[in-house]
Order: sequence, then C-alpha cells, then structure tokens
Amino acid sequence: MFFLLRRLPDGDVELTRYERGASGRLEAAGVDVIPAADLPGRVAALEREASPRWVWDDTPRWYPRLLDAGVTVARCVDLRLVHAILRRSTAAPGFPVGGAAPGPWDVPQAAPGESDGLFEVVPDSLPDPAAEFLAQRDAVEASPTRGRLELLVAAESTGALIAAEMRHRGIPWSPRVHDELLTAALGPRPTPGERPARMRDALDEVRQALEAPDLNPDSPAELIRALNRAGVLVQSTRQWELQRHEHPAIEPLLRYKKMQRLLVANGWAWLDAWVHGGRFRPDYVPGGVVTGRWATSGGGALQLPRAVRGAVVADPGWKLVVADASQLEPRILTGLSGDRSMARAGSGDLYEGIVASGAVATRAEAKVAMLGAMYGATQGESGRLVPRLARRFPDAMALVESAARTGEAGGVVDTLLGRSSPRPSDDPAASGGAGAGALPPEMGVRPADRDARSWGRFTRNFVVQGTAAEWALCWMGALRRRLHERWGAGVPAPHFVFFLHDEVVVHAPAAAADEVAALVAESAVEAGRLLFGDAPVAFPVTVAVVDDYSQAK
Repeated sequence: MFFLLRRLPDGDVELTRYERGASGRLEAAGVDVIPAADLPGRVAALEREASPRWVWDDTPRWYPRLLDAGVTVARCVDLRLVHAILRRSTAAPGFPVGGAAPGPWDVPQAAPGESDGLFEVVPDSLPDPAAEFLAQRDAVEASPTRGRLELLVAAESTGALIAAEMRHRGIPWSPRVHDELLTAALGPRPTPGERPARMRDALDEVRQALEAPDLNPDSPAELIRALNRAGVLVQSTRQWELQRHEHPAIEPLLRYKKMQRLLVANGWAWLDAWVHGGRFRPDYVPGGVVTGRWATSGGGALQLPRAVRGAVVADPGWKLVVADASQLEPRILTGLSGDRSMARAGSGDLYEGIVASGAVATRAEAKVAMLGAMYGATQGESGRLVPRLARRFPDAMALVESAARTGEAGGVVDTLLGRSSPRPSDDPAASGGAGAGALPPEMGVRPADRDARSWGRFTRNFVVQGTAAEWALCWMGALRRRLHERWGAGVPAPHFVFFLHDEVVVHAPAAAADEVAALVAESAVEAGRLLFGDAPVAFPVTVAVVDDYSQAK
C-alpha cells in the first residue's frame, strides 16, 4: 500500500492512499488532510498498522522532521531520485520525460528551514507529485526488466532513508582526540591566520633550499617559478611530478603539502564547523554521481583521511562494527560477465586467485592489471598486464571491452539493474540530481574534451562501478531491515553511522556487536543473491569490532 504525502498552501499535509483498482493500475483510494503537527503520530500509527510505502517528493524535505519526532519509516518512494533514474534509463522507455531536457524534478529541493514548531511546512514547489508518482509506476511496471528496475528504485529510495538516518544520528566524534591528532601531526593549534608550528618548520626548509625567503607555498604559480629558478623544471605542483626530481626542497615541500591538505580538509576550522555535541553530521547526497555512487554537499564525509579516523570513537559501552566489502568491483565484474574462471579465482582472495591462474606473477600485478582492465589502461604496467587477463578471463574482459566500444560509438550502457549512462551529447549544465552536471566528473565540460576514447573509458567503468553501487545499496538495505527486525528503531539500537562506497560502519551496544557483525556478513550474501541469483560469485566482507575507526585497518 502506498501513502503519498503532499504539503498544502495552508500548512496542512494531504495524505492520499493508493491501492490497485480493477484494471490493476494504482488508483487513489482515499484522501485525508492532516495538521502538520499531527503528521508524526499518524505516520507512526500507519507504520504499525499497514506496513506502507511512503511516497514523497524528496526525502530530505520530509524524513528529518519525522526522525526528530522519534518516527522511523521502513520504506519510501523518493520521487526525485526515482525520476533521475527513469528519465535516462533504457529500461523505462515509456517514461514521459525520457530523453527530455532537465526539469524541476531534476533539481534537489531545499528542506524547510528551522522553526519553533515541529514542522514548518511550505507548499510543494514541484509539479503535481501524484501525477509524477503514477507516471513512474506506469514506467516501472511496463519495463521489460521490471523486476530489476523495481529493485533499483526501491534500493535507491532506501538509501535516501539511510542517509537521513545517518545524518540524524551522526558519527560519534571526539573533539579532544581530534585536537590531539592534529597537534601530533601539525603542532599546537595556532592563532587565526598563522600556520601550525610543524608546517612553519617545513616551510622554512623549503624557502632555504630554494633560496626564496618570502615564498608563498600556497600559490602554485609562485611555487613553480621558485622551483624552476632552482633548476627543478616542473609544470605543476602535483605530487607525482615533484617526486620525479631530486632536490633538497622536494621532501620538505611534500611534507608541507600533506600537512596543508589535512589542515584545510579536517583541521581545527573543520572541527569547529562540523562537530557538535560529540557528533559529525555530514550532508550525504544519494545518487550524487552518475554511476549511482553517493556524494556529499558538506563536511567531506566521503574523504575522511586516516590521520583523523582515530577521532571517530564509539560511545562508552558501545562499539563500532566496521565492514569492508573485499575487492568489490572485480567481483561485480565476475558476476556481470559470468566468467567462471574468474569466479574460481575469487573463491578466496581474488588477486591471489589471479596469480594462481598464471595470468600474472604477483598479487600487486594482479591488482594493477584488474584496475587497468576496468579503467581502460593501454600504457605502462597496467597496459602490459591487461592482455594477460584477457587470455585467462576472456568473458570478463569481453564485457568491459564491449562497454568501451559502445561508449566510443556514442552509445549508452546500463548497470545490471537498469541505471543508464549519459551520452556525450548530454547538456553539461544538466543537474542530473547532483548539481554537478549530467556528465561524469572525469569528462571535460567542452565538447572537444569529450573524445571517443575518453567516453569508452567511462562506459567501460560505468557498468562495473554502477552495479557495485547497486550491490552496496542492497547490502545496506538488507542490513537495515535485519537491524530493525532484531532491535527496532529506538534507542539503544544498533544503527548506521557511516557509508563509503563499499564500507559501512554501525554503532552498536557492545553486547550486540558480535551479532551485528554476523548480520553484516549475512546481508552481503543476500545482496549478492538479489543481484546475481545463484551465479558462482562470492562477496566476502571483512568485519572488525573496534573502539575507534582507526583500529579497523
């Protein structure tokens, strides 16, 4: 049963129940108008009585206020996220806007501002959500691959619930430990506008080695000129280019740049801005990348450096259950291609299995070769090793090669469940749901930058990375269901606090941590079965029960 929520101009909320009519199509079966303040109680009651699927325009506009009121929902349909999938998917050719220019549904809607009341509701700024919902259902139900597409849109919407729940709960964070880590790495916290002591020391070494006492190392142009004057002929200040040269300035410069990155990304200013009440609450953007991977709109949660992971500390009496899907993308390639030789190699450590097959000599070579195969390497060590994989694992290599040829020809490729890649002709200004353009981030914004080979490399990886994102959503969805079935959604129940592509962190009472670890592994098996059925591909996960995040790896 579906319940669609829509905000009305007077501040009330319209609740419409949808059921199957005689024709088999969903039809409105009842409408109720609810005062905004009564909505959490009504939602909670229907959750208990009807096991509904909530339909709303944008999860961040609805769910946080329900969470603040102590209400958790099991399922939803996020119309904006589903729209972003269907408007491009070749699995939904009947969707009304398929291939059309982006419209209001392609732009994330801002959540209502804070207010003194429980809900400060504003009218929907999007077109009629009821019409959009019915159009989406018609497209999914008419799809020739309906089962897969149903799984994709359900998993995407569940991901939106998880993202909101993680932000609501927050990542347990110790400001004291964070300050200690920064002090050890950079020196004591400086006064505003000053560099930390260890950065100043490194800078003094650089200036002395380059004979440039007034050098501003944060200006790439100025730094390049100083390096060139000292005989270090570089065109950029990238690490790989600097490391090619031998000069007394290089080592302290690299040390300075590493400390600078930490200071800018996760220094004291970041700590003051983002950690409050012992919690870090980043803004996740589900489906924020065209492959379906998540992004963030603030806080940089997807790029937590090892230098500060020790500040992610479980509450007293609690543990962090950290789970990492081992070698996820190569295993996804195995499942997609049905390559039985690669499946046998992946019965244990996949890279060791590739070595045992005779394709390469070492585990390091196996990893380099596999990355080269998935990202289209033709030169260097990867380019040399990829043909060896093709001889041992022809089905797997044929799949990515076919995807590359499709991209080079300007065509579209699809993930397993039905997310389709953009075309080279897509408008770079299109939001694609993430505000970063409909084109993949590795593509240039000018048509001249989007050459055929670049698109081939993108589509080669799209099918693997996008399907890996689908597996991860199914993994999280299965684990979320298991956690709720075992402990409910209240406190002190185990709950997600972090997600990064193929890694999840659950905050759990210490007494429940081992059971949660087992559920994590069971959920990974379920996700593999949902996507690949009985195909002989394994998805092992490495699970660690720790007191702080740095202990997991």
